[in-house]
Amino acid sequence: MNLRRITGLRRGLTAVALSAGLVLPAAGCGGGGDGGDDTKEPRASRTDEDGGGGDRPGGTGGGEPLAEVRGGDDITLTIESARRESGGFVTVAGKVTNGGGKVWVAPGWEGKESELALRNKLSVAGAKLVDKKGKKRYLVLRDTEGRCLCSSFGQPVQAGKSKTWYAQFPAPPEGNDKVEFQIADMPPAGVTLGGEG
Repeated sequence: MNLRRITGLRRGLTAVALSAGLVLPAAGCGGGGDGGDDTKEPRASRTDEDGGGGDRPGGTGGGEPLAEVRGGDDITLTIESARRESGGFVTVAGKVTNGGGKVWVAPGWEGKESELALRNKLSVAGAKLVDKKGKKRYLVLRDTEGRCLCSSFGQPVQAGKSKTWYAQFPAPPEGNDKVEFQIADMPPAGVTLGGEG
């Protein structure tokens, strides 16, 4: 493949990924609430033997989360959707909640790789998607300037507050739908990928 063709393909993939990243947060703002009871029974961290996620592939962004894990400093990572997208990538989205009593600055979540850590502070750039069946680990996609195709929190997460996030990865082969989402020191969160959304 020549350089011009590779550059064109890379630009196309970046444009598709950015478009999906911009549409995803807007889709989460659809309301749909009935203004009813906001007091819900607290959910315990959950995961099963194969990493959690249950039978609900992909998720819809509403209702029960696909996976929820709790790490140190009372940080809860919730995965609300994990879907294959046209263009050969996967978008995983959810929220992170600071249940502790102090400000949380996402230590290590930007990853250990210097290029990612430098350009993606307070982000989920260090996330990985692990395909156990295919025995591969997928890293967050990034553009040619080293910026991840993922959320940046912008500011530290205040005590008792939540922030939404998303991250895009290369897609595992069709049929390899059970994956684990891993980031920093959080326990792995097992999910089943849904079809194109």
